Amino acid sequence: MKKLLIALALILAPLASEAQVKTPQASPKGYIKQTVGLTDVEVTYSRPGARGRAVFGNLVPFGKLWRTGANENTIINFSDDVIIDGKTLKKGKYAIYTVPRIESWDVIFYLSTDNWGLPESWSEAYVALKTTVKEDALPTPVETFTIGINGLDPNFGYLEMAWENSHVALKFEVPTAKTAIASIEKTLAGPSWNDYYGAAQYLFQSNGNVETARTYVDKALDLSTEKPYYVTRLKSQIQAKQGDKKGAIETAKASLASAEAANNADYVKLNKDSIAEWSR
Repeated sequence: MKKLLIALALILAPLASEAQVKTPQASPKGYIKQTVGLTDVEVTYSRPGARGRAVFGNLVPFGKLWRTGANENTIINFSDDVIIDGKTLKKGKYAIYTVPRIESWDVIFYLSTDNWGLPESWSEAYVALKTTVKEDALPTPVETFTIGINGLDPNFGYLEMAWENSHVALKFEVPTAKTAIASIEKTLAGPSWNDYYGAAQYLFQSNGNVETARTYVDKALDLSTEKPYYVTRLKSQIQAKQGDKKGAIETAKASLASAEAANNADYVKLNKDSIAEWSR
């Protein structure tokens, strides 16, 4: 009987360790992804509820730093640099902290994003941008803390936060015109050297038209000022495939010299091996 109980315990032990009790979070996770013009903006945050409590001035004291939500950091991520209150906020990920007041909120974009609530040690060096935004009183209370990206225009949007009877809307400008013009100019200027290199590489590796691959790799080298060793390496391979081993060796030597200057041991060996092979 004792052996049976031990065996049964061994069988049930892994099952017990894998069992997990699932309960809803008091402040559930929220996630927003919004494209503003050509800029992607993402926000991840936890959403506490008022649940009959007085929020601002009580649960969230006026004039003190607030985590802006619950649990771990509320995080915002911009895919481009944006302008807030005339100041540039570089693209990337930030924690959002706020200081709520009766008539205005301070909004702070903080570089450290791995805190639970407020940082143990606040550092002004981590403050990427700080601004003040007007607070608007809401006619109808908002039960659950809510962040939204609204008031959308091709050139700007508003980061909005609302809870209880308080609402703030922070305008941020996005570089839509700059990005669009750069895209137009690049497209109208025609393919880049890298585009030609990619096309030549595909044709070579997929046993496509070798003459077209040679045309593309030549155009890549004509457009490139640096003549990268990996592009000249590809040209040497294409020349060898065309049967021009003499030309392939000369091109491989140029690739070898560039690879040695760049301290790229892999391409140094590849070129040396090919030169030896094509010299036989």
